[in-house]
This record gives sequence, structure tokens and C-alpha cells, in this order.
Amino acid sequence: MEKLISFFKELADNNEKPWFDANKKRWLEIKAEYDVFAQRLIDGLAVLDPQTKGVTVKDCTYRIYRDVRFSPNKLPYKTHIGIYVCPKGKKSGHSGYYFHIEPFTDTYFIYAGLHLPQPEVIKSVREEVMLNGKGVDDAFQACVRAGYEIHTEGMLRKVPRGWNPDDPYSFYYRMKDFGVVKNLTEKDVLSENLVENLLSEFAVTVPLNNLLNRAFDYAYENLG
Repeated sequence: MEKLISFFKELADNNEKPWFDANKKRWLEIKAEYDVFAQRLIDGLAVLDPQTKGVTVKDCTYRIYRDVRFSPNKLPYKTHIGIYVCPKGKKSGHSGYYFHIEPFTDTYFIYAGLHLPQPEVIKSVREEVMLNGKGVDDAFQACVRAGYEIHTEGMLRKVPRGWNPDDPYSFYYRMKDFGVVKNLTEKDVLSENLVENLLSEFAVTVPLNNLLNRAFDYAYENLG
């Protein structure tokens, strides 16, 4: 990962096409090594969570090129890189496992869960809380005990209409992003045992992802 981290630190200071073109061969070599790493992580997660079996590196990784068509930020290249492993790949909307590297801002983290799902999926997860609140709480709290934090981005201030504010698990009715996050350090990312360490960290989140994906699938079964 040392070459990748160095490349992204330099890219953040030189985010322009001439610099990237001059360093494109270097990027392609780094990307090839990164894809090998991604495949190892994908293979390991398929053992932990068989629902993710069959996805490819392309299904789980992202292009370095930014889509600047509708953005005021016209910088052409991303200064971060990530892997998102979930059933049917990153575009499916399923709950999954994400690893993020952003060297310029010293931002490294892992995330597990259902990131900003569609309203019909949010409704299905809330129904799961209503029917199985203890199971939902147990899955989240197992992650918290392992050092994760519950991701509260976009959380509602009040329990939405139609859901019981006196429910002992009403906290989860307010969530719009159903996930947990754990920060890493650059030293963590540079470890020779990075894949094994990530798999160990993600193992505790498998029950949470399985529960969330059950709610996800139920939402779309009902729509069908």
C-alpha cells in the first residue's frame, strides 16, 4: 500500500491532466497491485459472508476519474480509493463491507452496513426494528463492543410519524444510514497483514449485514 499512498498524496497536490498523463504508467502498475489486494479481500469476505460470492474486482472498486459534468468541483481525479463488497456488487444497493483510503487528509476507515438506502428499504429496516428490535440492537451493539461507532449521518431528530417513540429501540427508527464505522491509521493500512486484519474486523459485522440485507430483499420482494 506504500506506493498507492504515495501516489495519492502526490495526486492531491497535482490534480490535473498533464501530471496524471505523465504518471499514468505508474498509476496502472499501482492499480494492478491494488486489484490483487482487492481480489484477496473479496475472496476472504466470500468465506465470511457467502452472500457476497461471485462479485468481481470491477463490481467492487471505483474509477479514479471524477464525473465533473454536474459538479462545481472540476478537479479531474479522485484523491481517494475504496472497495465496497456486497451481494451483486456496489451498484446493487445491498448492505456490505467498505474500505476507504484517502491519504492526503489522513482518512482511513472501514464501514459495514446499508449506506443511505432508498425510502422503501428504510421502511423495511424500520419494520425489522418493530418486529425484531432486540435482534437489530444486538447486531449493532456487537459491532460497538468491537470498537465500531454507529454511523449517525443524516439521523432524524425525532422518531418519524407512524413509528412508536416509546419503543425501547426507537433510536433505530431515526436512522437513515444503517451502518457502523471504525477509523484506521496509515500504519494500519501499511501492515503486511492488512487483508487478514480487515477480515478479522469485518467478521463481527456479518450478522448486521445479513440482517440488513434480509430487510433489503424483503423491500424489493414487496415491490415486485
